[in-house]
Amino acid sequence: MTDLAVTDELFFERAGLGRGAVESLVADALHGADEGELFLEYCQSEGLAFDDGRLKSASFDTAQGFGLRAVSGEATGYSHASELSEAAIRRAAETVKAVRAGHGGVFGDPPAGTNRTLYIDDNPLGGADLETKVKLLADIDAYARGKDDRVVQVMTSLAGQWQAVQIMRPGGYRVGDVRPLVRLNVSVVVDDGSDRQSGSHGTGGRVLYDTYLEPATWRSAVDEALRQALVNLGSEPAPAGEIPVVLGPGWPGILLHEAIGHGLEGDFNRKKTSAFAGLMGEAVAAPGVTVIDDGSIADRRGSLTIDDEGTPSGRTVLIEDGKLVGYLHDRMNARLMGMEPTGNGRRQSYAHSPMPRMTNTFMLGGDHDPQEIIASVKDGLYAVAFGGGQVDITSGKFVFACTEAYRIEDGKVGPAVKGATLIGNGPDVLTKVSMIGNDMALDPGVGTCGKDGQSVPVGVGLPTLKVDELTVGGTAV
Repeated sequence: MTDLAVTDELFFERAGLGRGAVESLVADALHGADEGELFLEYCQSEGLAFDDGRLKSASFDTAQGFGLRAVSGEATGYSHASELSEAAIRRAAETVKAVRAGHGGVFGDPPAGTNRTLYIDDNPLGGADLETKVKLLADIDAYARGKDDRVVQVMTSLAGQWQAVQIMRPGGYRVGDVRPLVRLNVSVVVDDGSDRQSGSHGTGGRVLYDTYLEPATWRSAVDEALRQALVNLGSEPAPAGEIPVVLGPGWPGILLHEAIGHGLEGDFNRKKTSAFAGLMGEAVAAPGVTVIDDGSIADRRGSLTIDDEGTPSGRTVLIEDGKLVGYLHDRMNARLMGMEPTGNGRRQSYAHSPMPRMTNTFMLGGDHDPQEIIASVKDGLYAVAFGGGQVDITSGKFVFACTEAYRIEDGKVGPAVKGATLIGNGPDVLTKVSMIGNDMALDPGVGTCGKDGQSVPVGVGLPTLKVDELTVGGTAV
């Protein structure tokens, strides 16, 4: 069954909407607007959390609704409801019409179609019963505690979602997408009597639960969380000062996402509030630095067959060999900036208007061996994993906490350190990149991005990277 057939069944057969009547309402609501759509959504989600050796919580939720948007110039009219009925859509239409009063716009051409699918459309929530899922979490808990007698706490969670959407525009345009999403997280706390530390690991994607029910998968997640916790248990205070920093591959790409990626979203540049505004075509990074956003990678957490406006996702080059060559666009910002949509119009749910958002954002690899990069540093920091961080989009300034990091001493990885934070400026950091590894890796599938109160799943990636100078906040004296 095609995604359009699945969504037709949900919205026009099960919910009882009349397709012809809804198409007429959409056409009337958006007449004279420049852009807009009706976004229909049905979503099932569940979450289970295991803590202190027992199931702490289990939830299941079903949500459905619509969002109707009309765009005239830079003004947006948006109305949404959880009631899927022609009457509710008619009331919403009367609301959004106000934004196009006296405007007389020419409605934009529809997005190009696509026949590809990037993920299975089966519902992961029905792939295993509750007993099987609870047993998985209990097995993870028992395995982690049995690995090392210093383990004092194990927290694990399993989450799944099945989202079906259909997007309708005037003229009979309709497109559907069915999106599975799962995630497994493991956190371990260890205590040796004098110190207590933690480690965590997660994995996920637009797949079913099958992979995560396999012992090889979840044991690997536990092993990694425990390894990180034990590394931190033996750590020493982090150094402080401006020193060379080597970023590890994969998840450290979250720094790229936050400190650089948000600044390359079209709305911030149209409003000239980004540190990258007005720099198109100019060198903003060291030679060799190429940054990509790609929402078309199969099964990845941040991927989308189509975005939430109906535009097929794609591979967008943002920085090429150090030069700024692109921004991420939804349809409205692309039109206002005279550019093409990139398939990055995303929204958290039907209750939210779309905006430019990242999908899977990463830096391409270079030609240096990772060991060669570390060997080039006499005294520095090797940052392998990150926790929370804060970024100011306007200035590009950021602060990130390292959850796993090491001293580099005389070209070798030295002792693990705790309490390290990286402090810097996104655009400035890119200019200080001097070596790029040949080991680019994507994160294991756990990223969630927040912007303007909306959260969406994303992916990040990075090769091993040497930054010649970065401020490290630490606790060593």
